[in-house]
Amino acid sequence: MPPICLTGQRVKVRTLYEQDLYPLWSFMYGEANPEWKKWDAPYYPLVHQDFHSFGRQLRQRLERDPYSWLVIERNGEIIGSVSYYWEHEASLWLEVGIVIYRPEYWNGGYGTEALRLYTDFLFQALPLGRLGLTTWSGNERMMKVAEKLGMRLEGRLRRCRYYNGRYYDSIRMGMLREEWEQARYEQRLPRKQKG
Repeated sequence: MPPICLTGQRVKVRTLYEQDLYPLWSFMYGEANPEWKKWDAPYYPLVHQDFHSFGRQLRQRLERDPYSWLVIERNGEIIGSVSYYWEHEASLWLEVGIVIYRPEYWNGGYGTEALRLYTDFLFQALPLGRLGLTTWSGNERMMKVAEKLGMRLEGRLRRCRYYNGRYYDSIRMGMLREEWEQARYEQRLPRKQKG
């Protein structure tokens, strides 16, 4: 499959190359308690992987499904990644995710743009009827990103995530192909002049 490079105003979302493996591994496992993990399903422990195991597993994943993990780049530097997994491939039920590893790029619109580029690509490349995103109620930024993309709250499993002595909800959000198409159509319409 050809390499992917999706270019926005702030970021590029592109194919992961061999030389990207070490920087990604460093972001994920280079420190004992990385800041990004406090927001990305922190109720699951981060199980350390050595570099060679990480590289081997990621290569195998990309051989099976080359667009299932792409890197997010800003000014030639990796700042995060987008990914998907099949909740149920036979029914084309796909879930997306995003991690911005570097906190200095949080709250600047980088993640929103990257996830928009990725979801647009997935709807164009795959015969999806729906695209989903699962997060937790402790990650308000992720819920806002999903809303900005046009995703709707589809489910809330109450108090099923326990973290730092507190219960949180599991949040399921999603977008139907028709909703994505309507949003794209509306983006192309000329904006009304104030007058």
